[in-house]
Amino acid sequence: MHTHSILLEVNDNIAFITLNRPEKLNAFNREMALLLQNKLDECASSHAIRCVLIKGAGKAFCAGQDLAEVTDPNGPGMEKILSEHYNPIITRIRNMPKPVIAAVNGVAAGAGANIALACDIVVAIETASFIQAFSKIGLIPDSGGTFFLPRLIGFQRASALMMLGESITAKEAAQMGMLYKVFSTDLFEEESENIAKTVAQMPTTALAYIKHALNYSASNNLEQQLQLEDEYQQKAALTHDFKEGVEAFIQKRKPLFTGK
Repeated sequence: MHTHSILLEVNDNIAFITLNRPEKLNAFNREMALLLQNKLDECASSHAIRCVLIKGAGKAFCAGQDLAEVTDPNGPGMEKILSEHYNPIITRIRNMPKPVIAAVNGVAAGAGANIALACDIVVAIETASFIQAFSKIGLIPDSGGTFFLPRLIGFQRASALMMLGESITAKEAAQMGMLYKVFSTDLFEEESENIAKTVAQMPTTALAYIKHALNYSASNNLEQQLQLEDEYQQKAALTHDFKEGVEAFIQKRKPLFTGK
């Protein structure tokens, strides 16, 4: 029976995307990379989805690129692997008008680590590890790694981790600011889902504006960023959820956000 390398299940406005090649530690081949793009597009366009959670099947989150495909003379080749597989995945995650959570359930290596780091909220199980494995085989970090990692943990640490190719624990990653929280093995699944449930009930449009503003903050100067905040804040103030939030606050009740 052919099982899909990417699974998508929607529950309570949350899209659960599972990287599903457990026998290969969820390493990406072309089929899997294109399928993930396809599923991310579905999530972006569906009004029923207000949050996306990405996790791995089995014991790993994602071991990065399947090297068998790279060395295959009939394979797609490095240029296509970047321009058609990983770069479009990272772009989709950052442009998704709703929060994307990475629930790192095991090793996240190479492109697998950098896909996680491109997400809006990254949580990990205590047994997870992160490794910029590229230098060990004579490559450079891709999938946005050289963009996100220094912004998350600072230039010096990013440089060292990328050059040395050292594996670090989830706890070390959290201490460096690489991720939001680490959960114990018995609580990981429940706590990851709780975060997803929380954001799925929040004002989705405002969260999208937060995300876009953060995207621009990487390259804007202060003046440009203040102007952008101004523009997004005015748009946010016109949403149904803003009205609802203010009314609920005044009436001392729990707001019921619809994402509109």
